[in-house]
Amino acid sequence: MNTTVISQTKPLMKTIISDLKQLTKVGLSLSVVFSSVAGYFLAAEIINFSTVLLLALGGFFMVGASNAYNQVIEKDTDAIMQRTKNRPLPTGRMSVNFAMTIAILFTVLGLAILYSINPKTALFGAISIFLYTCAYTPLKAVTPLAVFVGAIPGAIPFMLGWVAATGNFGIEAGFLFMIQFFWQFPHFWAIGWLQYEEYKKAGFNMLPMNTKDKGAVKQIIFYTIIMILVSVAPVLKLSGAFYIHPITAVIVALLGFIMLYYALALYKSQQNIDARKLMLASVLYITLVQIIYVVDKFLH
Repeated sequence: MNTTVISQTKPLMKTIISDLKQLTKVGLSLSVVFSSVAGYFLAAEIINFSTVLLLALGGFFMVGASNAYNQVIEKDTDAIMQRTKNRPLPTGRMSVNFAMTIAILFTVLGLAILYSINPKTALFGAISIFLYTCAYTPLKAVTPLAVFVGAIPGAIPFMLGWVAATGNFGIEAGFLFMIQFFWQFPHFWAIGWLQYEEYKKAGFNMLPMNTKDKGAVKQIIFYTIIMILVSVAPVLKLSGAFYIHPITAVIVALLGFIMLYYALALYKSQQNIDARKLMLASVLYITLVQIIYVVDKFLH
């Protein structure tokens, strides 16, 4: 009898763990942790590894909470879309009450951990959860401007690391925020292009003017150019303690041009394959740029 119970418990545990990973979007949460740790390394005079660990944990809980709230709110629309219909809530594998418990637990843990670093870090963490859950998520069904609102919590992680290291929000943190803010438009609109039909079924407006046409790609190109300019601007030493070498600025610009190349290719072809390449190029861009900035800082 016991062996039967044990053999049944194992797959059950596996399902619960897998569902929790889906609810909190572990992959996305880890990319946010990566951004905030990069921001911390950029700012810190002396690396305090206990602070890095707290920042990583707090950031992870913060994003996990946002994703859990998001999936509670979008349970019915998730059931409509191919990409999301097998999530734990639409399938009924997980109850809304359980998901809410996880979301609240993660919120409390995340903010408490961030507060232990310094109050400002917790404040920005709280703003991020609030905007993602209470503004971006409901606005998706109302207006394409939802992407602008969503870009605010999405841009917080990189500068959160700076605030965690310094305890203040100055021009440097502002620049880190702007880089990740402008990056999100080509990134999310590329995804919006790929998932356009699916989003339409669910009633979400994820492309500018909610049309899948050259007008949307013009916006992508425009924001990609702004992103490149903001990303290389620290070479002018206008951004306080955060500045980069000219050679670093050239490398960052070249990476940006790869994104611009795919944006222009999408403009010409209007094919999903080019939108996918742009989306992948954008992920590569933000990851490499954050690493390059940190390497540049340690070469000063």
